[in-house]
Amino acid sequence: MPETTPARQIGGMALANGLLVHGSTHWAAAVQSSDGAVSVMSGRKFRFARGPAANLPIVRGVLRLAEAFTVLPSVKRAMPEARFAMEDAGTGVALIASAAIAAGVRRTVRWPMLQETAGAAAGLAPMLLALRASSAAVWHGVEHKSIAAYESGGSAGIHRAAEHAKEHPRCGSNLVVPLLVTSAVANAVSRVMFRRQGPITRAVVGAASVGAAVEVFAFSGRMPNHPIARAVHGAGRMIQAGFATREPGAAELEVGKAAMDALLEAERATPA
Repeated sequence: MPETTPARQIGGMALANGLLVHGSTHWAAAVQSSDGAVSVMSGRKFRFARGPAANLPIVRGVLRLAEAFTVLPSVKRAMPEARFAMEDAGTGVALIASAAIAAGVRRTVRWPMLQETAGAAAGLAPMLLALRASSAAVWHGVEHKSIAAYESGGSAGIHRAAEHAKEHPRCGSNLVVPLLVTSAVANAVSRVMFRRQGPITRAVVGAASVGAAVEVFAFSGRMPNHPIARAVHGAGRMIQAGFATREPGAAELEVGKAAMDALLEAERATPA
């Protein structure tokens, strides 16, 4: 019997030519070829957020993000035709430009905290502009609409994705501002504490920044009326509306439905 209520929390990622979605134990992807043909594949996820670590602040956020990103090699092996957003030439140029701008700003600003904050914010601009012009922005809209349709009506409501907004409150864009803040603070503090930062120190600082940002993200989801949550969601929605998403057409939404159907079928035998 199909689900009529959303029993699982589903995450997703826009591809350059389709949609990747993942639940608690599986992933599924649907991609559209240049001639309009649709390919669908699913598989199991690696799970890192288990045991006591799954409830440990900071650490749990890093583990959950690791779970999401370890799906990518599995998708590429199963679907060589799937293209990730970062594979687009424009995205690669934007990454280089972002790094160059951030490094330049950091060299011209004196105070460590201001260096990190201004550098990170300035380096973000090329990526946002590249995303706005990319095909991934359309598939990002498909992701949000498809997941919102499931959250609203369960598996029976997925076909009504067109009725939902292309912006979503759980979008990763809501991590941007928290990550800018936590990275700036952590990097500034570590530069004061450690004059020489080796790769291990940088890795620990980076992981702590990501974990703290995820905690802010999760808090904002639990307490949407809190001032911090309003600021986080406001910035995230602005990024989504202005840069990260575009309205998809009916054909793209059908691809999204295929990915969602495949994921729910793969997870149906798994307790919610």
